[in-house]
Amino acid sequence: MNYDFGSPNTRQEEFFRAQERFIAYGGARGGGKSWAVRKKAALLALQYPGIRMLLVRRTLPEVRENHILPLITELKGLAEYKKSEEVMLFTCGSRLRFGYCDNETDVTRYQGQEYDVIFLDEATQFTVYQYNTLTACLRGANSFPKRMYLTCNPGGVGHDWVKRLFIDRKFTPTENPQNYRFIPARVYDNTALVAQDTGYIAMLQNLPEDLRRAWLDGDWNVFAGQYFKEFRRELHVTAPFSIPRHWNRYVTLDYGLDMLAAYAVAVDEKGTAYVEKEVYESGLIVSEAAQRVKMLLCDTTATAVLAPPDLWNRRQESGKSVADLFAEYGVLLTRTGNERIPGWLAVKERLRISEEGLPRLRIFESCINLIRTLPGLQYDPKRPNDVANEPHELTHAPDALRGFCSWWISVPGKPTPVAGSWSGDLLEDYNNTDAAGRAYLEAKYGRPSC
Repeated sequence: MNYDFGSPNTRQEEFFRAQERFIAYGGARGGGKSWAVRKKAALLALQYPGIRMLLVRRTLPEVRENHILPLITELKGLAEYKKSEEVMLFTCGSRLRFGYCDNETDVTRYQGQEYDVIFLDEATQFTVYQYNTLTACLRGANSFPKRMYLTCNPGGVGHDWVKRLFIDRKFTPTENPQNYRFIPARVYDNTALVAQDTGYIAMLQNLPEDLRRAWLDGDWNVFAGQYFKEFRRELHVTAPFSIPRHWNRYVTLDYGLDMLAAYAVAVDEKGTAYVEKEVYESGLIVSEAAQRVKMLLCDTTATAVLAPPDLWNRRQESGKSVADLFAEYGVLLTRTGNERIPGWLAVKERLRISEEGLPRLRIFESCINLIRTLPGLQYDPKRPNDVANEPHELTHAPDALRGFCSWWISVPGKPTPVAGSWSGDLLEDYNNTDAAGRAYLEAKYGRPSC
């Protein structure tokens, strides 16, 4: 039987020929990624009789529409689809199973199973936990290639881990950089789509800036649903420099056993804040966390060490709060506010670019986790003015920053913007936020004139 391979474009051919263990293909929308996945799966099945493969998307309907139905037609005479098992059985003995991970726990159904090749389609829709669980299934005592093919667009709950591995290439000691390859895809590469749908590119060009940059240009620094669209690495991140001794210094932190995120912040005479040092470590008990905060201060004195209100909740077994325990180890905490939406608006205000072309918040490039997580936050789908709590790992560092920003505007005597200076961006925030957010903005700027 003959298989119609079609005519791949240059990027698709690069995807077919790649031999690294983890291969990501994507960027912009309309790059022909789903077509490439189907063709690659069929080629592997025919080239390696008996190979076991898994193709996963977020939901089962997506798998059926994008892959199962087209493959039933394309592989007629070469493979048979068994709906009861959600598997494509090839006449040569190869198997392609179809799966989904709609919820976080859905991935556990694949634990303990072995696959030679896994396709993770629209990988940024999967959490890092789901990705890590599936990578553990990539094994087998045979000579077949062991690979994971990922397709992806900017945005989604998995944006951060995909960007770290394949765009920024920031690896942990256990990750071999030679195992990872990224193949960019843009709609202009998909000549068949461009020829058949001449209005598609025009539609992408007419999108709002954040969507256009993500979907047309494949820009991984902005994506649909991004909460802090104001963030620009070239403006908000700066090389470290020696902080003048007369500047006020603060420490702001978010603490739990899952993570201590603590930051030293220096504020200049004009009220511009510089996040200069970072502690980002999990599994610390209170005594260890207090010691890390002391090390953060070194030989300087903090005007205040800021912490969220939940650290003052008393423990049933001891009657003491985490704040009490920090005090016993020599770190006196100052309580910040815990109103989320006004707090996030305070962060937005600091990130906003002034008329002079500079923000009122700069981050030293050594604070890698704050730089990594802040632009990765998304809107909460149930509370459109709030930040989503998932993926939870992204929230620790921004929560610590939120504590500083919300505390700063609540204490008298701090430099504040001139009342009544309503910009277009501020008016947009005012119109889109809830009552608490509007009250915060009115307190800062007065009531808008329109």
